[in-house]
Amino acid sequence: MRLDDVFARQMGLGAAFAVHVDGELVVDLWGGVADRRTGRPWEADTPVLSYSCTKAVTATVALLLVERGLFELSTPVAALWPEFSAPEVTVEHLLTHQAGLPAIEERVPVEEYGDQAAIAARLARQPPLWEPGSAHGYHALTYGFLVGEVVRRVTGKSVGDLVAAEIAGPLGLDLWLGAPDDVIARAARLSAGPRPGPSQQGLTEAAPLAESVPPSEAEQAARDPDSLMNRALGNPGVHRLKGGANHPDLLRAGWPAMGLVTTARALSGFYRALIAGEILRPDTLRDALRPRVSGRDRVLLVDTSFGLGFMLPSEGFAPFAPTAFGHAGMGGFLGLADPARGLAIAYTMNEMSAAFAGGTAAWELTKAVYDAL
Repeated sequence: MRLDDVFARQMGLGAAFAVHVDGELVVDLWGGVADRRTGRPWEADTPVLSYSCTKAVTATVALLLVERGLFELSTPVAALWPEFSAPEVTVEHLLTHQAGLPAIEERVPVEEYGDQAAIAARLARQPPLWEPGSAHGYHALTYGFLVGEVVRRVTGKSVGDLVAAEIAGPLGLDLWLGAPDDVIARAARLSAGPRPGPSQQGLTEAAPLAESVPPSEAEQAARDPDSLMNRALGNPGVHRLKGGANHPDLLRAGWPAMGLVTTARALSGFYRALIAGEILRPDTLRDALRPRVSGRDRVLLVDTSFGLGFMLPSEGFAPFAPTAFGHAGMGGFLGLADPARGLAIAYTMNEMSAAFAGGTAAWELTKAVYDAL
């Protein structure tokens, strides 16, 4: 089947899909509706909030600072952030979801959503839920506030500032972590798909390709508002804003775990540049892709694997592609690279999937690309 046929069949409301092979943009598809309310069409340059695809970009900023000698992976976070109360937590623990701080226990008020330092201060007061380095659990939102505060303490700048100065600007990519008003005005508007449970976000994000039904424990956690899964995914609660993730204040805020506004073409271009050595040194990227953790995730309750901020092949990420890396985003977003294939892929859309598992559009398209290579 032709790739554009797969795209049309899987597109849903609106979407875009881009593929670079050996540095060349060989697939650039888009279509559908960017805003269900107005019928505005999805254009070639339509950006959209890409949820946790953001984490790979944030990790890349942190790794740039490591390259420049501003801190080491083994540096205790408290050495860079004196108010941080867990002396055993290192920068590497933050990047690999091992810090034991997956949820903010104090409810973050809406008035604080634009103040990343204030949110980070809440985390700084918390004791870890497990011994740092002894286990991993997906830090769905806290990953960004933790890494972002380290970046701010060291450079005086936000992750979004550095994305603009070090990645998006030099490479000419439509990537914004903290979108300006003109970008917000033309961004696609996210729409919820059918949602069988009160929160299946974690399993949607981490296990889009699992062949089997996730364990009943994970299903139960997704339906339990007090579970660690839902505490990690729900505070700060995007649902508390009018329009949810479409609210301009959230798009401006640039949360470093889930705030990236981008196009599929630009996200694929980011991965193209990454594996070409245009952002990080090749040795830095190789080390970042060395598996640090794998196995059962204490938050998502499925098997996950991570390098330094990047998802690696596992039950929940590209099990058919052993040399791939990248990051999925809640609802069906995907950014992926495969250095062995010279491949960079991105999928963005605005109709959010809520399935526990199975073939999302991003994975169907990605498998089709691999089949065609």
